[in-house]
Amino acid sequence: MSMPECKTLSVPEAGALYYGLSRNGSYDAAKRGEIPTIRVGRKFRVPVAAMERKLDQAGATGGAA
Repeated sequence: MSMPECKTLSVPEAGALYYGLSRNGSYDAAKRGEIPTIRVGRKFRVPVAAMERKLDQAGATGGAA
């Protein structure tokens, strides 16, 4: 049995993957609400599904989400 694919990313991973941001830029974007986050203990994680939804909505409206 294989391990399931991780459904969350760290904030710097998500910022780099989706926006090409640096570590600090990623946390700044998360603080502004541009990267959706959830808190797990002391860590902030980015749900992949929420990030994909946010990008789909931005593409559908033609503007920044």
